Amino acid sequence: MAVDLNAYAVYASVVELGGFTAAADALGLSKSMVSRQISTLEDALGVRLLNRTTRRISLTEAGAVVFERAQRIVTEAQEAAEEATCVEGAVRGQLRINAPMSFGISQLGPVMPEFMARYPELTVDLVLNDRRINLIEEGFDVSLRISALTDSSLIARQLAPVERYIVGSPSYFEKHGVPKRPADLAGHDFMLYTLLSRPNILEMENAKGEKEQVELKGRFLCNNADAMVEMMLKGMGLVFSPDVLCHRHLKSGALVRVLEDWTVPALTLHAIYPHSRHLAAKVRAFVDFTVEKFGPGKAPWVET
Repeated sequence: MAVDLNAYAVYASVVELGGFTAAADALGLSKSMVSRQISTLEDALGVRLLNRTTRRISLTEAGAVVFERAQRIVTEAQEAAEEATCVEGAVRGQLRINAPMSFGISQLGPVMPEFMARYPELTVDLVLNDRRINLIEEGFDVSLRISALTDSSLIARQLAPVERYIVGSPSYFEKHGVPKRPADLAGHDFMLYTLLSRPNILEMENAKGEKEQVELKGRFLCNNADAMVEMMLKGMGLVFSPDVLCHRHLKSGALVRVLEDWTVPALTLHAIYPHSRHLAAKVRAFVDFTVEKFGPGKAPWVET
């Protein structure tokens, strides 16, 4: 059965935008042309796709199935167009990137001028936030995350490891003493990162396999690590900090790491993107760039 593929694109637009008028405006077509395309598609498939009233439309059961396929057709067509425009390494279009706030400011931001200069025909929309985003639903092409991958519908390119330490300023330790083992941390003031599932519970292990769990206490709770680092530099308390945020201060001596014989499992920086039969050239270019800048053995926070 021959069906005009444009009809699927029109149908997907009608459903996504909630009506014939909105779809017509978005596609630059007349409302009657949009209606005709939907009717033609229904006739070709032999099913009703939409329940129409004067006020709204709704999907039939068959319409919901066809809509899912129509979205795939549109996506595949867009990816094919992007691939076709990429010749001799040229990368075009808009790339939407998501990254954690502190990492985006301290690590990604400084290298983005080089990426933009390398691909002058590419437009980048970089969104920084510390919450867990839904890559597909929120329309991102790629995300950088410091975590373990849990969504099997996504592909993760493993980059550099991220260690986490107990750190504080020299002035803090001069005033409050240096903890000798994790249990001692219960008597210290902490800044707690609230986006962790259990920000006040810490379990550490030493080389002998001994484990200690401690409940951390503190007066300052925050959902952004940069704010906590600034307070820590002023001697306000300790932070359970990823090395990506504190490595410069540790190197300069502005911060000091304690309990070096006790560790927690390392996290990993990943470049994450949706499954696709043909990876868009713009996504491939950015992922390759992150490997170049933040891959194993290359990330600036990893001691060599």
